[in-house]
Amino acid sequence: MPLWFRPLMLVLSAALLIGWFSPDISDGDTWWLLKTGRYIVQNHSLPVPDPFAYTTASASPGYAGEERTRHFNLTHEWLTQVLFYGVYRAVGLGGLVFFRAVLLLLCCALVGLVAYHRCGGFYRSLAAALAAACVLSLFAADRPFVITFLLLAATLAILEWTLSDRQAPRSAPRLVALWLLPIVLLIWANCHGGYFLGWVVLAAYSAEALILRLRHRPIPGDRILWLVSAVSIAVSGLNPNGYRIPQILGYYRHSYLTSRLLEWAPAPWWPAHWYTVLLFGGVAALLSAWRRVRLVDWMLFAAFAIAASTAYRNVVLIGIVAPVYIVSYVPVWKRGSSSLMQYSAAAALVAGLAAGIAGGSFFQFRANPWKWPSGAAEFLLAHRITQPIFNTYEYGGYLIWRLWPQERVFIDGRALSESVFLDYARILYNHDDNDGPGAQQLLDRYGVQAIVMNGFEYGTGSVYKLAPALADPRQTEWKLVFSDPQAMVFLRHPPPDVQPLNSLAALEHLEAECSLHIEHEPQYPRCARSLGQVFSQVGDAARARRWIGVYLSLPHDRDPEAEQAFQKLLGAGQ
Repeated sequence: MPLWFRPLMLVLSAALLIGWFSPDISDGDTWWLLKTGRYIVQNHSLPVPDPFAYTTASASPGYAGEERTRHFNLTHEWLTQVLFYGVYRAVGLGGLVFFRAVLLLLCCALVGLVAYHRCGGFYRSLAAALAAACVLSLFAADRPFVITFLLLAATLAILEWTLSDRQAPRSAPRLVALWLLPIVLLIWANCHGGYFLGWVVLAAYSAEALILRLRHRPIPGDRILWLVSAVSIAVSGLNPNGYRIPQILGYYRHSYLTSRLLEWAPAPWWPAHWYTVLLFGGVAALLSAWRRVRLVDWMLFAAFAIAASTAYRNVVLIGIVAPVYIVSYVPVWKRGSSSLMQYSAAAALVAGLAAGIAGGSFFQFRANPWKWPSGAAEFLLAHRITQPIFNTYEYGGYLIWRLWPQERVFIDGRALSESVFLDYARILYNHDDNDGPGAQQLLDRYGVQAIVMNGFEYGTGSVYKLAPALADPRQTEWKLVFSDPQAMVFLRHPPPDVQPLNSLAALEHLEAECSLHIEHEPQYPRCARSLGQVFSQVGDAARARRWIGVYLSLPHDRDPEAEQAFQKLLGAGQ
């Protein structure tokens, strides 16, 4: 092949991954991260006590240790928050998306370099990097965990480069490179709580070195490794929370609020995902070559597989190590790659890049233009609403970004209070029973004067029952004053210059909101099913029939109940 071909493959792969890792900003946590970074830069202090939510200070602990967990959640990502805000100030939201894509690209590149160091094959190493990208693409968001992905890969790369060649004597420059690890751990510990993964990696490599020394097969430089590991773990305690990360993880496991977050739920293994393929591929590779598998590979793969089985957010660990182990231990195809195969690989990269651009999912250097309550935020700012608000969880981060310091939120994605979250759920789903205070009682208790909300939880399609309740013409406490397809605003006492809307317009909002989401995310059609149920309950058979029909016309799991309801509504309409 021509000398320029492999550089071309690298350029095409990098372009493909930059495009793949640059969907628009669609994660609500990005907004409060940016606002926190701005707060730290302007005030030269960490955001303790919480400046952005008015409910945090008065919240009672929901479990033992919640105060420590809250302090941790407010402070452990401070360096990433400052970094993200600095990028935003310099190059805007589009630059932030590009920065995220570059971080993930570098992570894949390090996976490829480790694979190349192990197997020496260009195409196998490139395949390992692309396989890692298949899992990393699930986490292409502007959140601090991307720093953990990169620094985890960097830690593995440093250790592999300095220690993996057992036969060659270690040169001084290579062993000196180990002293990069304390710097990596110090930065990591102030960027994201995932820095404890660095402890796991260092412990695994140190344990392997110790076992081999006891077997009289010492690794050159093992004593330096042990010293560097001790120093790295020691300096990682120089962060706002010291060495509390194992304790905090234990608290997370006992938190009801954390258990409700999808990223902390166990990962689904079926239908098959890329992380499933890599997990079982890694198991097969290790077992097929078990006699020559390194001890550290067994230890890390087992530890990361267990972690991946406990929480969806951990499947990325399999994406980082499994490709390396697969290309290291799967036998090499003895025949050289033909020119046709190599040109076909380049064509596949071009086709993937073209498909992503044509589909509109690549190079989206912007915030999602339809997902955020920008109109509601503008309304509150324009009318100088400063009274306590109730807002939905998914909108909390954006409202912090747009409204603070004029307004503080009720709840947001920082997950700071268990008791506030439970009250939030009772309000949002309009609970009014003997098991606790009702929605209106809680709104009164918190002094809420404004409600900013959307209508659905789109994963399940559940309708937030507070919205239909406020649409009921019989309730006179709350007035609908603003509605667009993203959000509704209700006020107890509208200003003189604000004319209330008809309360039934809240039902029209639910229709517009569901239509907007189905247009952009047709894989989540269950809001249409919920709308059909709402209109059936209020006696509007025509609209109920329409929305259940919309739901059934879109891809969905088999749903006999919805099909029977639709047939019944068809019969009623004849």
